[in-house]
Amino acid sequence: MTTYEVRSHTERLRNRVFSVVTDAVEMPGGEVVDRDYMVHVGAVGVVALDGEGRVALVRQYRPAVRQVLWELPAGLIDVPGEALVDAAARELAEEADLVAGRWDLLAEVHTTPGCSNEKIRLFLARDVGPKPDGDAYERTHEEADLELHWVDLDEAVTMALSGEITNAACVIGILGAAQARASGWKTLRPAAEAG
Repeated sequence: MTTYEVRSHTERLRNRVFSVVTDAVEMPGGEVVDRDYMVHVGAVGVVALDGEGRVALVRQYRPAVRQVLWELPAGLIDVPGEALVDAAARELAEEADLVAGRWDLLAEVHTTPGCSNEKIRLFLARDVGPKPDGDAYERTHEEADLELHWVDLDEAVTMALSGEITNAACVIGILGAAQARASGWKTLRPAAEAG
């Protein structure tokens, strides 16, 4: 396979979540072209299933698409040194006030490789229940209006395939969980394997 040598790397913008960069990349044949993309801190998402086979979904407003979307509890990998499964547990507690007794790695996904290096690690959380302290996490900004909904996993699959759910991580997580369930959970990997 051809190697695409990066001749230069220029950062154009940086914030706490991502930076926008331009790489000068040598193409096959020797031509050097500029390629702009987003460098992202990474994310985790959680498919939380209860004992009745329902998945925890949240409704959240997303400014980039100007819509409220169906999503998984999810968030950034933004705590230095935090294990990925611990980040997933933190996000589940923060966005859904839930904890889980069992964690498995469901999938690892590059969300938009045409314009970003963002990778989300999707975990399956089972033995799910409310946070033991009963205190709800104080949410702000777009998260202040988060709505938690318990949806039967088969219904969630229908929602994903009909276009009602369009968030990529949510679609992949739901379909992955349905497939994992159909295989008797044999396709799951240990949570610690997330990279």
